[in-house]
Amino acid sequence: MTASTMLDSPATADSATLDGFRSGRWRRRVAAVSEENHAEPTADRILRRLGLTIGLAGLIVAVVELPDIADQSRFVSGGWTALTVVLALGWFPVLAAVSLGRSRRVIRTVAGLAAVSFLAAMATIPLAYAAPTSDASSVWVYRVLALGVLAAALAWRPPLSVIYLVVAAAEAALANRAVVAGGTTLSLIGDFARAAGLCAMFLWCSTYALASAARVDRESLMASKRAAAVAGAAARDREQARFAALIHDAVLSTLLDASRGGTESPVLRRQAERTLDQLDECRGGDTESDHLDAQSAVGFLRSAVHEVNPGVRFTARRWAGLDDLRLPVDAAGTIAAALAEAVRNSLRHAPVPGRSVHRTVTVTVSAGGIRVVFRDDGAGFDLDRVPADRLGISVSILGRMRQLAGGAGFVESQPGEGTTVTLVWGGDG
Repeated sequence: MTASTMLDSPATADSATLDGFRSGRWRRRVAAVSEENHAEPTADRILRRLGLTIGLAGLIVAVVELPDIADQSRFVSGGWTALTVVLALGWFPVLAAVSLGRSRRVIRTVAGLAAVSFLAAMATIPLAYAAPTSDASSVWVYRVLALGVLAAALAWRPPLSVIYLVVAAAEAALANRAVVAGGTTLSLIGDFARAAGLCAMFLWCSTYALASAARVDRESLMASKRAAAVAGAAARDREQARFAALIHDAVLSTLLDASRGGTESPVLRRQAERTLDQLDECRGGDTESDHLDAQSAVGFLRSAVHEVNPGVRFTARRWAGLDDLRLPVDAAGTIAAALAEAVRNSLRHAPVPGRSVHRTVTVTVSAGGIRVVFRDDGAGFDLDRVPADRLGISVSILGRMRQLAGGAGFVESQPGEGTTVTLVWGGDG
């Protein structure tokens, strides 16, 4: 029972503790999300941030240009103005929204729609104005042409973006000629040159940023591959050196003493027993091997997947403060072999006629362990009907993980619903 005085008094210590717990939990969630985004490839992060920036810029332009839009709409019917605004700026809020959490493919698709829609908006200007009647110096769409060019830079490769720039600048100059009175051929050329020159600067900046991010990803992948290769080579060299030392210091020494002996010796017997014990330990592999950290382990697994099929989407997540992974090289090799077999099985058995099958690998590093999930949305299968002689799942995937200390593997699948293979390792169990 709680005393009435405690019920009537304001919550002090308990509420402060609760508030602290909530705020701490909130901070941990923010840190986790931040770290997950940090694990995303640099090219995807830059594309996402540029998409968000350009999408928000479209919203800002709509507000800033609203007075001029209203002023220029006096010379045409309201329907034309609404259509032009929707075509020119309608996709940019969508671009900002999808840039927050959708895939690279979705962001590029929406950016392409925004760029094409912007061209359509400029094409409506000559149709809406029967004759140049506005006293403005330029039509409002002309002034915000950079939005369409930036959207094109996100959506397409540089050659297509340059073509879009030329076409859009020419169309903007013609739209300006249809609205502004007193235009001449010289002013038309000047409008084109100004629009193309200004937008070329924006196009170059965005293209350079995306290209630099892609180059960082390539160099990071190469560094991870080199680190994994160096770690594996170091482990092999260390094992060879240890075995050579054992042969020299123990086996040869015991044989030499035995050859010099002539009578039974208790000392020689104990030395032989110790040598046999050391050989058993060496054969059992109980000695410590080299380890991979989180970055090297992720690079090692990425290389194993992309050697089978470079088209598999690979993502990694590392939780803030909990990514101090020490993965033995032999354990990394076992996980990589099981993962590669899962990818090969999917390539052989998951295809569905008439549509493409998407395959993804997600690696999560946290609390000294690693979790690898391979998914496809292909044909799927009934686990209960897999023949006993099919070794791909029972031996090459699940069997490998069962034999790994601290490892486990799981396969989930249903006909028509794809397949999920989960591989986990958590130290020594």
